[in-house]
Amino acid sequence: MGKNYVDIENDHGETLRYRKHVNGRGLIANGAKVHPSAVVEAGAYVEPGVHIAAGAHVGRGAWVETDAVIGPEAQIAPHAHIGPGAAIGAGAKIGVRTHVGSGARVAVGSLIGDDETIADGESVATDRRGLRLAA
Repeated sequence: MGKNYVDIENDHGETLRYRKHVNGRGLIANGAKVHPSAVVEAGAYVEPGVHIAAGAHVGRGAWVETDAVIGPEAQIAPHAHIGPGAAIGAGAKIGVRTHVGSGARVAVGSLIGDDETIADGESVATDRRGLRLAA
């Protein structure tokens, strides 16, 4: 039987150990907390300090950086990038190849389309069609 973990060297020469998540086989760094009912697909990376809530789904090739929070039932599409310290609200949907900046906030139930960029520190709320609401 194969290993259930992978060691990867980061940009600072430190070796980080990632375990394969039981739902989807995505890589979860030591220090990240992922609910057992969440799905983290193969090819996705979840860094230390991340919290992923019940029922959340992280797509193939997505990258969730340090200390980000993914709310219950949130959906992160393939190849999306969630920056350090960002928060994705419950039931929010993040599109394919979308970049959510460092410390950004996406409100509960928001719909962020494909190939969008949410700036560092920006707070975004949309209706169910993805139209941005006034702040």
